[in-house]
Amino acid sequence: MSPTTTKLSLDEIFKLAKAALISNGADEENADAVATTVTNAERDGSVSHGLFRIPGYIKALKSNKVDGSARPEIKEVTPTIFRCDAQNGFAPLAHKYGIKKLIDAANIFGIAGLSIQRCHHFAALWPEVEAISDQGLVGLTSVSYTPAVAPSGGKTALYGTNPIAFSWPRPGKNPIVFDMATASMAKGEIQIAARDGHSVPLGTGLSASGELTTDAAEIDKGVLLPFGGHKGSVIALMIELLSGPLVGETFSYESKERDNGDGGPAQGGQFILAMSPKILSGKDTSEQTEDFLKKYKSIDGVRIPGERRHNNRLDTGPRDVNSALIETIKGLCS
Repeated sequence: MSPTTTKLSLDEIFKLAKAALISNGADEENADAVATTVTNAERDGSVSHGLFRIPGYIKALKSNKVDGSARPEIKEVTPTIFRCDAQNGFAPLAHKYGIKKLIDAANIFGIAGLSIQRCHHFAALWPEVEAISDQGLVGLTSVSYTPAVAPSGGKTALYGTNPIAFSWPRPGKNPIVFDMATASMAKGEIQIAARDGHSVPLGTGLSASGELTTDAAEIDKGVLLPFGGHKGSVIALMIELLSGPLVGETFSYESKERDNGDGGPAQGGQFILAMSPKILSGKDTSEQTEDFLKKYKSIDGVRIPGERRHNNRLDTGPRDVNSALIETIKGLCS
């Protein structure tokens, strides 16, 4: 049975998200940053990272795990390396404070890195890299989380869903952007499938007893599997290293050990890299990129990564939102 939905304008989505956050301890700047991230996810069709995340954000505020008034502090370690202490706040505000510095440095020196520590990331990754490529740079980012994915060959969760996002600039056009979990499916998508009674492909995950199943609710109780078997598994391992010790933060299992289990986003780190194709190559590569994309798009059935998300933005009308979710969030606004 399909869930009942209600149409909300993008402005209504933003106001609902922001009101819930402010009602539960977030200040104006933090609430605005998170509500913008949530609204943009709904706008682009990423419902698993839109309003669906608000109850989790609220749990972290109500338990005092997250500081709703946090102000990130950015340290310039070298002219090309920045370290952000998110001060136990939500990630969107750390991005607002840190990514501009990253972009400015990469435009001067060709490459720059940002490590974010003590942040609570609960959103999609494409906003960070797309902001980088909107300024003519290549973006790369990754985060780990808490264990939900078994390494290839195993049945015990060790990795987070460990997403990675990449973007490539196209002057005057939307950038190439992909944002994907190294798990067979994002945890939020599993939870929505379980909520709505949808099955998932065999190979997505295992039940609590370690058996393959298409039942999303059973996988939510068990473990996810990495995409592509051992290949996705080693990419997940790479992300554990990039998003943990490289940026001075925890592995996924360590993040879980220190988490209070309130259901909100755990504290962890984020790795972000910005690169200038013009400085690194010594020339303007945009024409070469467009020639490649002409060949790419000439193949029947393919689409440019991020194209569907960008097309969704052309529709400025209302979005269909799960009605029960709306009522839940309204109840959090009192």
